[in-house]
Amino acid sequence: MHTEKLHGLDHLRALAILLVFFFHYQLPYFGHPAWLQDVAAFGWTGVDLFFVLSGFLISSHLFAAIAQGRPISFSRFFLKRVFRIIPIYVVVVSIYFLVPAFHEREALRPLWRYLTFTQNFGLDLSTGGTFSHAWSLCVEEHFYLVFPLVVIALVAGGMLYRSFWLVPGLMVAGIVVRHCIWQYSYTPEADSEMGVLRWYEYIYYPTYCRLDGLLTGIAIAAIYVFRPQLFAKVAGYSHVLLIAGGVVLAATYVICMDQSSYVASVFGFPLISVGYGLLVISAISPGSVLYRVRSRATSYTAAWSYALYLTHKGVIHLTQLYLSSYLDKDNIVMMLVCLASCLAVAWLLHGVIERPFMTLRQRLNI
Repeated sequence: MHTEKLHGLDHLRALAILLVFFFHYQLPYFGHPAWLQDVAAFGWTGVDLFFVLSGFLISSHLFAAIAQGRPISFSRFFLKRVFRIIPIYVVVVSIYFLVPAFHEREALRPLWRYLTFTQNFGLDLSTGGTFSHAWSLCVEEHFYLVFPLVVIALVAGGMLYRSFWLVPGLMVAGIVVRHCIWQYSYTPEADSEMGVLRWYEYIYYPTYCRLDGLLTGIAIAAIYVFRPQLFAKVAGYSHVLLIAGGVVLAATYVICMDQSSYVASVFGFPLISVGYGLLVISAISPGSVLYRVRSRATSYTAAWSYALYLTHKGVIHLTQLYLSSYLDKDNIVMMLVCLASCLAVAWLLHGVIERPFMTLRQRLNI
């Protein structure tokens, strides 16, 4: 396993957060240039790219420890994630509940939903649209809780190296689950006034429907760590993989134009994950342009991406609220000002909260 920083993943992390930013910016409750709806319509898949990246990074560290014969400590693993995820998350949740002006929409879910990371279950946008994007953190927290326990159990039982079938098996299970939900829960309500919202509630947000990206990342990490010779052969086609990933994503864009259709609902998520998975493989392949090129812009954006993800909707709302007397909300200048203000807030929170806690984690040797 390579020990140097994989700069290619910074490029992809920056891409993921920009996709999410522009997708949310073109939503109806924000002013935006009319052309942005066509350009940013596929930006919702940035979350799936984050899932693939998380699946790869988390599992590659666990697998590397196993390959090196080191024991896995669940408490140590979970504490590392707590220091990385929780401090800034608690700050942003506090802002949402203490500063109503920060609300980009009309309603928050109960506080306990955010504190227990269960907000993504039963999430009705008509009654809980504010800070709805925190749903993806719930999926990741569930992953951080369950995945290391599964790995520890497989190692203890001597089953890890015979359990590769679990990843494709779980992806197939996800397809079956989404088929059943689409057929028996969503379809009866599809033509109702709340049809689109029910699709999000039943299929888009729940953890059991959104494991494809994480599983794809796990599969890449398993080959990367445990089958280095195989990975080296695959990495030799890094530019082909990059192009192939773009082709898969382009095809999926067409398939998912009607996001709530049967094909998009059942098969769209795994196809998107495979497309982004091919980009990740290319990004960690030494011969790839993504691997070789370094950029301060993408490195900084990647470093600030978590803070930017948490705060961007509220910051966009406040920026447009207070500057609408001077700038047209639908103007590209307003969009650029909003992007700049979101980056500034993310930079501030990263420096004031994230970095000190990461430094503390290092001092405590966690």
